[in-house]
Amino acid sequence: MPSIGIGLIGTGYMGKCHALAWNAVGPVFGDCPIVRLVHLADVDATLANQKAAAFGFSRSTGNWRDLLSDPDVEVISITAPNAFHPEMAIEALNAGKHIWCEKPMAPKFADALAMREAARKSGRAAVLGYNYIQNPMVRQIEKFLAEDAIGEVNHVRIEMDEDFMADPAEFFYWKSDASSGYGALDDFAVHPLSLIRMLFGRIASVTTDMARPYSDRPVRGGGRRAVETHDIASVLFRLEQGASGVLMTNRAAWGRKGRLALQVFGSKGSIVYDQERMNEVQIYRTGTAAGEAGYTSILAAPSHPPYGMFVPAPGHGLGFNDLKVIECRHLLARIAGEPAHVIDFEKGVDIERAVHAMAAAHEKRGWVDIEYD
Repeated sequence: MPSIGIGLIGTGYMGKCHALAWNAVGPVFGDCPIVRLVHLADVDATLANQKAAAFGFSRSTGNWRDLLSDPDVEVISITAPNAFHPEMAIEALNAGKHIWCEKPMAPKFADALAMREAARKSGRAAVLGYNYIQNPMVRQIEKFLAEDAIGEVNHVRIEMDEDFMADPAEFFYWKSDASSGYGALDDFAVHPLSLIRMLFGRIASVTTDMARPYSDRPVRGGGRRAVETHDIASVLFRLEQGASGVLMTNRAAWGRKGRLALQVFGSKGSIVYDQERMNEVQIYRTGTAAGEAGYTSILAAPSHPPYGMFVPAPGHGLGFNDLKVIECRHLLARIAGEPAHVIDFEKGVDIERAVHAMAAAHEKRGWVDIEYD
């Protein structure tokens, strides 16, 4: 069986997620190239050495560009902070490497376009880390929609809330710095936008409001610093297919841990899903006797591929990192030229274009139409 060499930039939360996925994709699926964990990079060379040993990489470096000149590295996972994505991805693609880059593409839209152009010129796979679209329950929603199970979709409501920035005493860090982007809108809302893009297509027009629950935060060592990004964003939108929609995101929502809640309303029923209960989905279908009408709950099972590759029994459940393993398998499929369920840099630019239109609508205090190329 052929093998493939992997490089990893970043050793934080998402770096570990990528390492776990690379380690697991072969044992779980059994039909992909042998994964060789070759080279790991972190700005701290000592930490890189420690994490290389922990994650299973053969060597490490304090300079991410060392991965570009390493002939044994064929794919590079980019899990550095948002602002570094463009430079890293473009240089890696120019060096002939395939890319698995965490979302969002880039804080600036011009950089996202440059990343897409580099991917087009390179001919290499360039995939973004939108793992929620890989959930078998989300794929089941896709199946329901394809089968016209709830009729014509007329309204989509989606929310994403977490509380990792809810505490006003939390120290200022890079996600509150303007260099990281707008805040909840691009660091966060891109996840629900990935579901919208894959399930319903592109967004045609938007109007937006963004808010800062806290104007400043304490700085380690003393003093305070103004918060430059918005932790809350609320959007009304219209899909190209005509349905109306609502998108609400909040990174400072006490009590919410991983909420990505989707409601889809159609002419013959509705669908309800929440990522905090990621192994189930509810569907309501019309035509049932009034006294028996209600939502049917469906639990994840081997009948919802690729759930059965992880667990042989229904109702036992998958987790966040399992979705990264599925995403990794689809990346390998794209590299091999096979059909793959991914958000590549082409679809990623659609999401980025929507994000920047939403930000423009906030500044305009009105509706903005989105023009795609």
